[in-house]
Amino acid sequence: MSRLAALALSTLLALPASAQSFTEEEIKQLALQAILENPEIVMEAVSILQQREEEAAAAAARTTLDAERDLLERDANAPVLGNPDGDVTVVEFFDYNCPYCRRAGEQVDALLERDGGVRIVYREWPILGEGSDFAARAALASREQGRYGEFHKALMGAQGRIDERIVMQIAGDLGLDLDKLRADMQSPEVQAHIDTTFELARSLGFSGTPSFVIGEALAPGLIDADTLVEMVEAAREQE
Repeated sequence: MSRLAALALSTLLALPASAQSFTEEEIKQLALQAILENPEIVMEAVSILQQREEEAAAAAARTTLDAERDLLERDANAPVLGNPDGDVTVVEFFDYNCPYCRRAGEQVDALLERDGGVRIVYREWPILGEGSDFAARAALASREQGRYGEFHKALMGAQGRIDERIVMQIAGDLGLDLDKLRADMQSPEVQAHIDTTFELARSLGFSGTPSFVIGEALAPGLIDADTLVEMVEAAREQE
């Protein structure tokens, strides 16, 4: 029994039996009196509610992992880098304007250098404004020219905030066909990838970038290469 429940029970039991029939208003007054005399129970109640919300979110995320494993790891409409035949899949949700994603990209590169059995599935999740949305669509469109990997890396290596001008400048520097790129950005496949990413992120309970799915583990936030290696090994052992 929690301290809050115990306190309420003891308050009621302390009253005479003849007085233990209360109106709703009297119950409210008793509760208010208990809170005034023991204000710490408010924090306990908040903590209990928070714990219940976290447990519900974890259960929902587990349901998504079980139900959408193939979509997360084997979506034909999601870019894959690293070893396409790798035995462990790392799914990364990211935004090109997220500074932590740029740092995470360096850690992912280090992971790939250390473990040749990893495949990376990229989920373009443009949550930081119009520039992010344009960059995500351009990157996805570059698949039609077979240039996603290098374009993705160049966008991640850009300095400052990315917008349409910067994206197209980088695309031009890489020699992409800019007219084709703009046309392909309007494809239903590009929109479908972004829509699916937003839905998966919501279902998994992710609230920001970067966020990772590695085996059975959900990992929101920036992760260093050593931790990524450990998580990959743990996922490998679970298979």
